[in-house]
Amino acid sequence: MNRPRALVTGGAGFLGSHLCDALLSDGYSVIALDNLLTGRQNNLEHLRTEPQFEFLEKDINQPFDVGRVDYVFHF
Repeated sequence: MNRPRALVTGGAGFLGSHLCDALLSDGYSVIALDNLLTGRQNNLEHLRTEPQFEFLEKDINQPFDVGRVDYVFHF
């Protein structure tokens, strides 16, 4: 069975990081994307070894490709 894949922009912020936690606990594969202007990597430190989690330091104003995703949560 394939896990649903979610992209969380602003994933290193307070709300985004908590959403990442919730999605992972519900069985999602999660990609968090943040430019770290206001978000903090330490909000995601506990997910560093989580195999279903990926963090990318990117600005959404620049082109990027994370592949297929089922859901996008834009913070």
